[in-house]
Amino acid sequence: MRHKRSIPNRGFRIADQIQRDLAELIRELKDPRIGMVTLQAVEVTPDYAHAKVFFSLLIGDVQECQTALNEAAGFLRNGLFKRLQIHTVPTLHFEFDRTTERAAELSALIAQANSTRAKED
Repeated sequence: MRHKRSIPNRGFRIADQIQRDLAELIRELKDPRIGMVTLQAVEVTPDYAHAKVFFSLLIGDVQECQTALNEAAGFLRNGLFKRLQIHTVPTLHFEFDRTTERAAELSALIAQANSTRAKED
């Protein structure tokens, strides 16, 4: 039995390519619920069956946007089929990424603490 040789970092490279292609495809969507979306990361399962797509939103309603993206997932996946040169294009699952939101909250708390300390000194 011959073993398939795995290509180093293939999963990361495919996730990266999916992220770039999806960003272009999402820009072409005409759904008004999808605001100014930034794709933060894509995590692909080892068998390439599923991909979690983490996004942040500059303008728009998070819940509506996530619903719209997940409804468009089939259309977006079809667009990826045409662009990617891989056998299996994963099913897409969109999730809101709270990282930037949390970072802004922490920055505000730090600034507040610093200004309070400056007044006390």
